[in-house]
Amino acid sequence: MSGDVIVTVTLNAALHVAYATGEAAAGDITPISRPGYRAGGRGVTVARVLHSFGHDVLAAGLAGGASGELIIQDLARSGVPTAFTLIRGESRRFFRFSDPESGGPALRFSEPGPYITTEELGRFAADYRRLLAGAAAVVLCGSLPDGLPADTYGSLVTYAAEAGVPVILDAGGEELKHAVGHGPDLVVAESNAAETGTGGFGAALIRLGAAAAAVAVGGQVHAVTGDGEWTARLEPADAAGPDPACTLGPPFKLGRGALVAGLVPGQLLGWSWPDRLRHALALAAGGADERDGVDLAAYERLLDTVRVEPPARA
Repeated sequence: MSGDVIVTVTLNAALHVAYATGEAAAGDITPISRPGYRAGGRGVTVARVLHSFGHDVLAAGLAGGASGELIIQDLARSGVPTAFTLIRGESRRFFRFSDPESGGPALRFSEPGPYITTEELGRFAADYRRLLAGAAAVVLCGSLPDGLPADTYGSLVTYAAEAGVPVILDAGGEELKHAVGHGPDLVVAESNAAETGTGGFGAALIRLGAAAAAVAVGGQVHAVTGDGEWTARLEPADAAGPDPACTLGPPFKLGRGALVAGLVPGQLLGWSWPDRLRHALALAAGGADERDGVDLAAYERLLDTVRVEPPARA
């Protein structure tokens, strides 16, 4: 292990822009509030959550334009150090319009990400390799913006392995397909159907090259390693029903960034898999929110509702 800092990498960082609105009517001008800004992207969420628990973190990746400046400023206000590589394009924005009086569903819109040039990718690769010198671990998160090859994460995993730095990879699709063969220490992924046992998605990731895998399936997480398999799920603490702190309702959807953040400390400190899963699932179920940060009281209550099944030997 080269250093003490956990480096999170968000190559497609986003600026979340939130407006409060009045009741909209066709053909009328609807007044809205001043915008509220929040840095986003799964790697950014991971950095926030880890920072909230006292870990030394550094948020890196790509950022550009006025949106990129606001991303960096918002992280600075949260106390999260940054080392983004600047690009010419504008970082993408997510817009949220909600009417606090009606309580109705919010309207959400998203922009496409920026196009990344070969020169910008080269500068980022050089910055990344310098950051590895002080890194205890690297967390690679999220989608890739236009212009980056699908094997970008694979190259970043290889650079970290050459530097002796553990890698946690949170990706899907072609990005995951190209990167898993480079041997990340932990892959965090999602599946649409419950897949348990040696034939499941997690076991497939191990066969393809990952040292360990944690697969979110609805409201549960299935972990697979060379030593066995564990499944963690939320259960009501008593007959009165689920903890009100839990933000989940059928169909369950875990906070992906919080889940990844919850798995990082155990990966570095060698926690047992049941302890890793309890910590991560309590955060992902409502103990941490991308907009509001970590709710320690909710996290502690949710810990009591996480059940981890005994390992199944392969």
